[in-house]
Amino acid sequence: MTQENPNPEQENSAAQTSAEAAPEVAVVKTPEEEIAELNQKIGELEDNFLRAKAEGENIRRRAVEDIAKAHKFAIESFAEHLVPVTDSLYAALSTDTGDAKAFKEGLEITLKQLLSAFDKGRMTEINPAVGDKFDPHHHQAIASVPSEQEANTVVSVLQRGYTVADRVLRPALVTVSAPK
Repeated sequence: MTQENPNPEQENSAAQTSAEAAPEVAVVKTPEEEIAELNQKIGELEDNFLRAKAEGENIRRRAVEDIAKAHKFAIESFAEHLVPVTDSLYAALSTDTGDAKAFKEGLEITLKQLLSAFDKGRMTEINPAVGDKFDPHHHQAIASVPSEQEANTVVSVLQRGYTVADRVLRPALVTVSAPK
């Protein structure tokens, strides 16, 4: 026969009281144990620091190598477009024909190949027309000459200039009109 507890709440409160009454055992560490534990943490932190430092150095080294490779091979695409131009020039030099007209036609074809290679390499000519306004960002004035044109306009182009990807590689050499 089982005996029923007339007051189940009393049983629960008794269990709680015994759990509360049980003293918690405080772990007391000796100073040597604390020092050993702290030295272990210092070792772990030092190891993590050295690993992070090494990883940073590896990232920096790889970035430097990547930049060096980019500089080294950046011109490769442009050079591939120049090879056919070189082939045409060698072919022109190897012919013994004395026909000036054919030679000029060959040079014009070679120039078209070269300009096409420039275009593919994002290289453009700076060739101002006579009468264009002088632009110091794209032109270099060699001389100022008296002219009927408005002051500071291009009178003649002595040498064409070039840009690569909107950056001036060489400015066009021009003479400009002097102020009246």
